[in-house]
Amino acid sequence: MKLKTFTFHLSLFILLFLAPSQAKAQNKHTFDVAKHIDIFNALYRELDMFYVDSLDAHNIITQGIDAMLEDLDPYTEYYSEEDMGDLKMMTTGKYGGIGSIIRMKKDSTVIIGEPYAGMPAAEVGLQVGDILLKIDTIDLKGKPTSEVSELLRGEPGTTFTLVVRRPGETEPRSFSITRRNIKVPAMPYYGLLRQSPTVGYINLTQFTEGCSKEMAAALVELKEKGAKSLILDLRGNGGGLIGEAIDIVNIFVRKDLKIVETKGKVESANTTYQTRFEPIDADIPLVILVNGNSASASEIVSGSLQDLHRAVIVGTKTFGKGLVQSTRELPYNGGLKLTTAKYYLPSGRCIQAIDYKQKRESKGAAKRDSLGGIMPDVVMKHDTLANMLYYLSNDDVLVDWGTRYMQAHPQLPAVSDFQITDADFAELRQMAKEADFKYDRMSEKRLDDLKKMAKFEGYYDDAKSEFDALEKKLEHNLDRDFDIHQRDIRKIMAQEIVKRFAYQSGCVEESIKDDEDISKAVEILTTSASHKQILTKK
Repeated sequence: MKLKTFTFHLSLFILLFLAPSQAKAQNKHTFDVAKHIDIFNALYRELDMFYVDSLDAHNIITQGIDAMLEDLDPYTEYYSEEDMGDLKMMTTGKYGGIGSIIRMKKDSTVIIGEPYAGMPAAEVGLQVGDILLKIDTIDLKGKPTSEVSELLRGEPGTTFTLVVRRPGETEPRSFSITRRNIKVPAMPYYGLLRQSPTVGYINLTQFTEGCSKEMAAALVELKEKGAKSLILDLRGNGGGLIGEAIDIVNIFVRKDLKIVETKGKVESANTTYQTRFEPIDADIPLVILVNGNSASASEIVSGSLQDLHRAVIVGTKTFGKGLVQSTRELPYNGGLKLTTAKYYLPSGRCIQAIDYKQKRESKGAAKRDSLGGIMPDVVMKHDTLANMLYYLSNDDVLVDWGTRYMQAHPQLPAVSDFQITDADFAELRQMAKEADFKYDRMSEKRLDDLKKMAKFEGYYDDAKSEFDALEKKLEHNLDRDFDIHQRDIRKIMAQEIVKRFAYQSGCVEESIKDDEDISKAVEILTTSASHKQILTKK
């Protein structure tokens, strides 16, 4: 009894002692906020009145806001009234426009880069490589892609005239285009795998409104066609809406399971997310593919299904974004997307890899937590993509070759049957030579750095002959590089052609023809007991 009485009085003492201290700390914080806001307002008033030049309030204040948010984390962002369309697109995947990626060539002309299937750009007949000349009466010459993009976007239902020049033609073409609500496909491709017809495959690129329903319908269709197991590809999926992620997990696990918790500073940020429905299939063997660009909602799906022993994760370690963003309305139709919480998976782990609070307090570089992210059950090792491939993928010569190919081949066979021929490869090689295609070679840069260091330390003269010999061996040799990287070059050539005929769906189908991660996933799903063995080892 004495112990209980002592404990009660001790608890009462702590409560009475801490309450005034907490109230005092809160009052100090409130005063500090008011004080510094007052200072900021007074400082700008003084600048506006007395600075030698007139100030643009929008630019100055926006720069101040950006600088303030930059010190927090990369996901807390301010959106002015003009930029709210970008925020809407981020959460819904929708925007008003023509439905096409645009890009700029070396000569500063803006071209159609990739139309979306079933969208206005594709429906009116715009093709990859078409050079954009005018939007109504507005000349596009010299305008950056950001400005051209803004001109192409607009209210759904509005019509404009787009004038383009198609490569190989002398006369421009005019297209009357009516803008529509464009929804970027969250699930560009799904189907049964050719290498194993009982394995279904779904590629999910983002978590936008309605994607869970689309995926549920796709799974039902795949099962009707004979799928006995499933691969869900989340590689490169940077995330999106947490509710959609929960509902996708719910496709594979029973109702009323806790999937993720969010914990923040304010009570409203603390939420427990549970499955709400009966699953479509709680037993189908499942493999999820991830990589270093799988983040946020992708990590909720893969991490929770890993924790629940429901899926085998294959690939490389995920990004490690365990921060939750919410949106808040601001005056004058602006908005703020801000980090309000961290999320925790069923096992209690938080997958956030970078501690931004520690970064602010130490005023140093952000450090990654080795425990952050989702570590796959089966880790894949991939060869690093050659530097040349990056430059070739983004060079005009590949686009120009693709345009020439399309003009010579009005139709494409089924994606599953399409192949780059030796003649196609030889043609691109020749075009690259004629265009004097160049790319940065890391070996050349490292050699230059070594030469500078040798000169600084006084060793260069004695080693000059060796340096000259090595430099000669590292000379740019396009023929040799095309031969060395022929396999990967053929892959990007195939992608360049397929996207023109079969759009995003075809690109995914083409990319999975020869994919090491998918081959491993198929092996796990089709080898007797392999899938179960990996799950039971967790």
